Amino acid sequence: MRLYLLQSLFLLALLATQALQAQVPTQPNVGLDAVTLHVGKADIKAEVAATPEEDERGLMFRTSLGDNDGMLFFLPGPQAAEFWMKNCYIPLSVAFIGKDGTILEIHDMQPPPPDIPDSQEPLTRSDSGQVFYALEANLHWFSLNGVKPGDKIAPSLEKLKVDAEAKDLSNFVKP
Repeated sequence: MRLYLLQSLFLLALLATQALQAQVPTQPNVGLDAVTLHVGKADIKAEVAATPEEDERGLMFRTSLGDNDGMLFFLPGPQAAEFWMKNCYIPLSVAFIGKDGTILEIHDMQPPPPDIPDSQEPLTRSDSGQVFYALEANLHWFSLNGVKPGDKIAPSLEKLKVDAEAKDLSNFVKP
């Protein structure tokens, strides 16, 4: 009886592990709507992470990113933001953005070693507790384009978020 119970527990543990692994994404986000954002004199084509799944996956598993491409995230805000680089293969910079579209701060992020445990993944945290949005781009994109804290992003990220939640970015996406 004991052997049967141990075998059953082992089988349940194995099935649970396989189910968890099946839920872990292993492919990059593809086919996301992209919008052109204007920051100072620079433009960036930002894919919009509009669902929790797209947000969680972010730029994971990408091996490259176009020179003027990035990803926009909507946060519950206002809050302090935390980003990590799990399964990210390219160095990035992230701008943490306030409700009105003003860049509050910019941080650089490097991919971690591939074998690092999740508990040791470095986190990039905002200093501000007023973050509503985040924009990731290639490492140093912001500085290379003269973008700095205090600069404002257009069009309205509040309107963009409402339209993204309604799954209608037609006002922002140009054919």
